[in-house]
Amino acid sequence: MARMSDFDHLQLDGRLLQLLLAVIEEQSVTGAARRLGVTQSAVSHLLDKLRQITGDPLFVKSGRGIVATARAEALALQARVLLDEMRRFAAGEAFAPATLNTTFTIAANDFQRDLLLPPLWQRLRQQAPGVRLRVIPSDVPSIEMLRDEHCQLAISPRPPEAGDILQKRLFEDDYRVFYDPAQRAAPARLDDYLAAEHVTVLYAPRRMLDVDLQLEARGIARRFAVTVSSFAGIPAFLRGSGLLATLPGLLGRGLMRDFASCPLPAKVGRMPMYMIWHLKYRHDPAHSWLRRELELVAAEVLATA
Repeated sequence: MARMSDFDHLQLDGRLLQLLLAVIEEQSVTGAARRLGVTQSAVSHLLDKLRQITGDPLFVKSGRGIVATARAEALALQARVLLDEMRRFAAGEAFAPATLNTTFTIAANDFQRDLLLPPLWQRLRQQAPGVRLRVIPSDVPSIEMLRDEHCQLAISPRPPEAGDILQKRLFEDDYRVFYDPAQRAAPARLDDYLAAEHVTVLYAPRRMLDVDLQLEARGIARRFAVTVSSFAGIPAFLRGSGLLATLPGLLGRGLMRDFASCPLPAKVGRMPMYMIWHLKYRHDPAHSWLRRELELVAAEVLATA
């Protein structure tokens, strides 16, 4: 293999960078060729050129597929930034929301969906009548859902960790204990809290709420009579029962408005909420506008809490 110094960096172009990302994300030359609409031999030829330029094998066989080398993974992070800059270079025109005709897909679970997205929708439509909003469940957001553009933005207390995933904190919330005041009094002490039965959320595959993890780590063991897959399932079980539900306090403004609540009789951290997006959108004007509008909505929600 020729040395990296034998090749001019000007031989690099956007197609080679796009190819690198496609092979990494597909973990397959065949898959990359299908995504890019070229032949497998064309992908193999361009990969050889990229190997010569970088001085690295880039991919190695693993079972029936291939995996990226550490060098290829590092180059992929830089490639995403460079492609982002190329898009900005080509865009040129000033951004005007009123001219947008697009669909934003946002991943959010029921708490953040109901709290933030209806007022966000109102703000977006006032400025951009051609904008549509598609909302999908985030569960525990994965790196792939952002890399593969299943959504342009996710809202979650649990950002995935990766060098090409960006995040910004929108707000923090305190946990409170919700209950049906027609059936029981508030748990005044930790003993009362532990004596009760509880209902909570358990995301698939068996991902507990952060508050449940914190209490478990402190050795505070509760009796869970019911677990549901989302916050939306809790009111039906809480109503008419003596159960307790330990949830983000802002739920009291919406889903849990018909129930009483009290402070949690144990010390835990606050619940953060982040907006999360892929590096490719860092400088995209429409995406930047969307993020700014979401930040304004979050600030308004907190101001009236």
